[in-house]
Amino acid sequence: MAKGRSKTVFFCKECGYESVKWLGQCPGCKAWNTFVEGPAVKASAGKEQIRWKKAEPSRLSEVSITEEERTLTGITELDRVLGGGIVTGSLVLVGGDPGIGKSTLLLQMCQSMVAAGKHILYVSGEESVKQIKMRAERLGKFEQELFLLSETNLDQIVEAVTEQRPDVVIIDSIQTMYREEIDSAPGSVGQIREATAVLMRLAKELSVSVFVVGHVTKEGVVAGPRVLEHMVDTVLYFEGDGSAPYRFLRGVKNRFGSTNEIGVFEMCGNGLKEVVNPSEYMLQGKPEKEAGSVVACTLEGTRPILIEVQALICQTSFNMPRRTAAGTDYNRVNLLMAVIEKRLGIRLGDCDAYINVAGGMRIHEPALDLAVVAAILSSYRNQALEEGSICFGEVGLVGEVRAVNMAEQRVTEAAKLGFRKCILPQVNKKQLTLSQKVLNGMELIGIDTIYELLGVL
Repeated sequence: MAKGRSKTVFFCKECGYESVKWLGQCPGCKAWNTFVEGPAVKASAGKEQIRWKKAEPSRLSEVSITEEERTLTGITELDRVLGGGIVTGSLVLVGGDPGIGKSTLLLQMCQSMVAAGKHILYVSGEESVKQIKMRAERLGKFEQELFLLSETNLDQIVEAVTEQRPDVVIIDSIQTMYREEIDSAPGSVGQIREATAVLMRLAKELSVSVFVVGHVTKEGVVAGPRVLEHMVDTVLYFEGDGSAPYRFLRGVKNRFGSTNEIGVFEMCGNGLKEVVNPSEYMLQGKPEKEAGSVVACTLEGTRPILIEVQALICQTSFNMPRRTAAGTDYNRVNLLMAVIEKRLGIRLGDCDAYINVAGGMRIHEPALDLAVVAAILSSYRNQALEEGSICFGEVGLVGEVRAVNMAEQRVTEAAKLGFRKCILPQVNKKQLTLSQKVLNGMELIGIDTIYELLGVL
């Protein structure tokens, strides 16, 4: 009886660490209570049906690359986040909340690429080919043929890819894929890890670019083991509020480009629409001459974006004041309020504070500090900042305003949208003055401490 019993092991849901017994804390990622029991992967798994070619080492000097190694998707915002296009043979993970638009984005990418003569295979484990056809008709006409496959057996998918040799393969989604050699249900740790490994090797050996869709949990991470994110070449997250039309595509990991770039989209009835000028889009509906409303310039990768920071400061009716921060770090807001109390002598301990970054974006850049402080002071004193003004800068614990990078690009972006006055760190103002850059008539106000900000208000 003991010999016939199937062997089981324990896997960490966060990083995929494997152990023969249950552990309270994972030795790999140090997470607590993340081990789940599952069947062990057989030693023969992955060798029965899939035949890989023999790997041979190559000299670095003999490896040649060409400019055609990247393929444009036809969607400018997606190409920006990918680092200039799809790298041949790369494995890309696209994650996001249910209904956020992951499948729509990839189907629109297929529409643009098949029109350019690319051979694409769309594999769905959640929808039939008729259901995919219904979604495709909503997006518009496909000028060339797109190949569809409704299958969850990974061996069958590998066989289809080997026969057709497409340029791009879409897997929607990785949680539905399974291999018969793995004695566990689809979506389990073992199945996801094995499926990702097979797709990664398939992409490298056949020079096929593979896009994998991954579901996201309530905590905002890809469902299943985090080892999935470590194995792929690029990780893209599709973010946004389901009730708002804005969608943000953010690169979390990219072996072939920057991880700071974002793409901005608007969800419409016929699919996703690119937002060419995010700054103008984010400031739509901004109130004029209202206390607590301040425009800041943040930086996402190499792209400056103007956003509105709102603050509401009012007397509390309870013993414990309420603090709320949407779109920025809650602890950072508390820190800045402590600096205001200590350095400016303004009592905020008996006030409720509500901070909001309008538009649904989440900003963690330190350059947002000065705008948050200005919005809090403006709301507390019920005095609006002069119309046509923006501000940016990092605030330290002693109340100093520290310099930020790429100040010239920030000021130039604000000038394009008609802003006339910019409150910025004194160090950045000196740098712009010495460089003698033409800033389209923008008035620069340099400050060293937040005390000087009171005079500006």
